[in-house]
Amino acid sequence: MEKEARSFLGRFVEEFHAALEDDSPLPVSPLSQKVSLEELHGESLELGLRLLAARGSPVGLSSLLCQAALSQLLQNDLTPFHCSQKAEANQEDDQQEVLLQSAGVQRLFLNKLIDVALAWHQHFPKLPAGPSRFIYCSVHATKNTRRKMEDKHLALAEFNHLFGIQDGVERAYYAVFDGHGGVDAATYAATHLHVALSKQETLLNDAATAFKTAFKLTDDMFKAKAKRERLRSGTTGVAVLIQDEELTVSWLGDSQAILVRKGHVVTLMDPHKPDREDEKRRIEDLGGCITFMGCWRVNGTYAVSRAIGDFDQKPYVSGEADCSVTKLSGDEDYILLACDGFFDVVKPSEVPHLVLDALQQSGDAGGTGDTLQEQSEQSVGLRVAAQLVGHAKAAGSSDNITVILVFLHPPKQLLAQDSTTGTAQATPDSSSQDALQQ
Repeated sequence: MEKEARSFLGRFVEEFHAALEDDSPLPVSPLSQKVSLEELHGESLELGLRLLAARGSPVGLSSLLCQAALSQLLQNDLTPFHCSQKAEANQEDDQQEVLLQSAGVQRLFLNKLIDVALAWHQHFPKLPAGPSRFIYCSVHATKNTRRKMEDKHLALAEFNHLFGIQDGVERAYYAVFDGHGGVDAATYAATHLHVALSKQETLLNDAATAFKTAFKLTDDMFKAKAKRERLRSGTTGVAVLIQDEELTVSWLGDSQAILVRKGHVVTLMDPHKPDREDEKRRIEDLGGCITFMGCWRVNGTYAVSRAIGDFDQKPYVSGEADCSVTKLSGDEDYILLACDGFFDVVKPSEVPHLVLDALQQSGDAGGTGDTLQEQSEQSVGLRVAAQLVGHAKAAGSSDNITVILVFLHPPKQLLAQDSTTGTAQATPDSSSQDALQQ
């Protein structure tokens, strides 16, 4: 990583050789015009990661740079950036939260980031080692035929580096959020849920409780933002945390995650849908109802029974997440996360074969005459999520579609395993069977 990091820092300091001037435009736009102290952590990290990713920074270096810059930012006196304390029309004076002018405070954060980059370019530090576990992530998202893209996702293999956690436990985080009624709730969850999770004292010993608390905190934080900015959107979400040999899944709504072990699907969760018997009973016990209007809806409105946001239908649309914990034994192939735009047309049992088929097609599509074994893991795996999304579109999905495929073994190893052991024989269709037999 050091050679790549040094090369990037050289390019970065050529572009940003000094602090941003007060009257110069920011090189990347903040998510919000005003930000609470509680939101500053997530919005600053999102801004920094976006700036660095656009310039080709190695992901591990990006996490370390942003964490160092944020640590410096939080040591500053931020009162000069406080917004006026005039009472809002819909807020009581004693309930007002402290808000910061986002452009000003984020300019300071970006200048801290530039300072760190300049210092590291001059005296390159000893960087912490990256994850020892093989993790390669293939991601693809498409608006499809919808007018707007309301999905958001996050792949964070360097969870500890981003939050400065040094407890010797490796962690990686992945999440998909499927927004409705606008993208605001999905954007908010993708920006803040992992931050809230990192701050939970129970993270190491009870990740399920940590996740549930983080989801609830994110929902409460978004409620305050929605109130002051008059937002009405909501989002389902599924997030996974790989913590050493433990996999924790937490979810609200009908986005899903599945695990594939030795070619066979391991069920991790049961999505929340209004017509799920226990969800229907919960809603009716609260005085609500489930009605069919093209699909099952809560009180004739939302087609989801749990979500971040949707405050006009709380508590019928619950903000309480569910969790499951699975021990990893080392023979797991991959984890797949996707929104309902994928799972509405693809059964979980179909996934192992579709992935193998996509891996084989990716190898065949190299275009240079290379054999599959001669191609890099990235070149083979990169196209897999895109091919899965393409399959869902061809199967009739018109919704936004997001797929994250987290390989726990090298993609080429999965193909070798299938050819030698005959695993993952999941009743393939004829076209996919041909690909497997090549």
